[in-house]
Amino acid sequence: MNKVEMTYSELIGSTSISNKQKVVMFTSEIKALIKIGIVNSNLITTIAGFLLAISFTSSSFMSNWGTFLLTIIGTALVIAGGCIVNNWYDVDIDPKMSRTKNRPTVTGFFSLKSVLTFGLLTTAVGLLLLMFTSWYATLFAFIGWFGYVVLYTIWSKRRYTLNTVIGSLSGAMPPLIGWAAISPSFHIVPFVMFLIMFIWQTPHFLALAMKKRDEYEAAGIPMLPVVRGMAVTKRQIIVYIACLLPLPFFLLPTMGITFAVIATLLNFGWLAIAFTGLFVDEDKKWANTIFIFSLNYLIILFPLMIIVKLPIFS
Repeated sequence: MNKVEMTYSELIGSTSISNKQKVVMFTSEIKALIKIGIVNSNLITTIAGFLLAISFTSSSFMSNWGTFLLTIIGTALVIAGGCIVNNWYDVDIDPKMSRTKNRPTVTGFFSLKSVLTFGLLTTAVGLLLLMFTSWYATLFAFIGWFGYVVLYTIWSKRRYTLNTVIGSLSGAMPPLIGWAAISPSFHIVPFVMFLIMFIWQTPHFLALAMKKRDEYEAAGIPMLPVVRGMAVTKRQIIVYIACLLPLPFFLLPTMGITFAVIATLLNFGWLAIAFTGLFVDEDKKWANTIFIFSLNYLIILFPLMIIVKLPIFS
């Protein structure tokens, strides 16, 4: 019996598997359940928002060390809670897609009742921890969770091609959570960070939808490539990437010329790749290039925001 065929109770009771193997297998299933990749990528923007708030408010990181831990752990738990509930709700369509068919909710490793309980409990604990930072951080976290679980997963994912845009609301909240944990006042920096994340997600996920078009169609999910075709999706990706172009210049007075130049080069590079899609026939290969660039874009841009605010650059 392999891990895909084994439930949690069977794993615990098995005598043919060492305790070390049990821990490894259990950890692997938990990572799949909470979607560890989504949690980690969102924490990058949360940390960026937090550290930038420290910088712009002339606060001390060491004096806010406890707040930092509460913010990161609380945010991670809220995001994980939303992902767990998403897995619970999508258990009927996940078996139809290769990238989701081995999730522990599909294989039965965890019971659906325990998954839902775990998801809601994880979310509640995360929100509780964030309450010790600020009410604004807690509010932004709840909006992100509600947007992902209710507006995206339950309401729009199976009904509208705009589900990608609707789901982008939740992914744009982490930098606001990080900033609000230190400063609840409005500032142009977290607002532009929110816009960057909100806009970035649509070309990122549309590229993924192009790569997995056949699977989404089989699962009955009305992603744009399924409903309107690849050509329309390519044009939409170009439009959204173009919308990123002016955003670095709003941060020029606060983040400096170095950030504006590098961010603009990233935007033009991504846009140039997007335009090549109008002249290629290998749509999925092109979509994979767009998808990979989008990941690197995020990995470069948000750490760059932190780096340019270090004393040596300020």
